[in-house]
Amino acid sequence: MKRISLILTLAIAVACLTTVALGIAMAADVHAGGKPTTLSGELVDMGCYIGHMAKGEKHSDCAAKCVSGGMPMGVLTSAGKLYLLTMDHANPDAYNKAKDFAGKQVKITGPTHVRNGINTIDVVSAETVAMAK
Repeated sequence: MKRISLILTLAIAVACLTTVALGIAMAADVHAGGKPTTLSGELVDMGCYIGHMAKGEKHSDCAAKCVSGGMPMGVLTSAGKLYLLTMDHANPDAYNKAKDFAGKQVKITGPTHVRNGINTIDVVSAETVAMAK
């Protein structure tokens, strides 16, 4: 009987520790504060960038075609961090405006999130910026 009680106690302890560990991991995988962040970088089409690292001025015409055809967009920062652009459901205008900036240097503002390792930004405002020379 003592052996069964010990096994049950250990099983409950393992289950509790697993639940706590998952809770901590999930808490870290949420909004980055929910306050607006401004990101600067190249607006890339996710298919070409992820598929074969296509970016830059030589790829801007293709990026524009892909985005206008429905390919998801992302911002590739100068630090090499990639953010998937998501539409602010309350006001989709800024997201739709960003589609015109495919292949260009942009400044995107909105709340950032991390879900399952994917960085996202809800587009609240979008504008092009001049490239530093």
